[in-house]
Amino acid sequence: MKKVFIIFVMVSCIVSNLFSASAYRGQREFSKHCVKCHGHQDFVRSKTRRQWKKFFAKKGKRLIDIHLKSEKAKKSHKYFKSKRFRKKAKHIRKFLIEYAKDSGRAPVCNN
Repeated sequence: MKKVFIIFVMVSCIVSNLFSASAYRGQREFSKHCVKCHGHQDFVRSKTRRQWKKFFAKKGKRLIDIHLKSEKAKKSHKYFKSKRFRKKAKHIRKFLIEYAKDSGRAPVCNN
């Protein structure tokens, strides 16, 4: 019985890690799709954690709307309409919140 319980706990931990957001994955996604227009650290640290959370409320609706309404962001329209953004938004959110200006941390962007 103990072995079954231990295996169950281990599988639960592995599965929860697979589905939880990762700041590293968010940084990678940010570097691929956002750095071209927004730059690195200055943009990430331009907002507080609370402000980033508001941008990502309702599955990132506010962030998507801002980009889709902007002529400057025309290159990003395809990305924000894509399934990829909906899938990766939780990681980008985690990254931006973790390195917000009131977090006391600074992201290291090597790209």
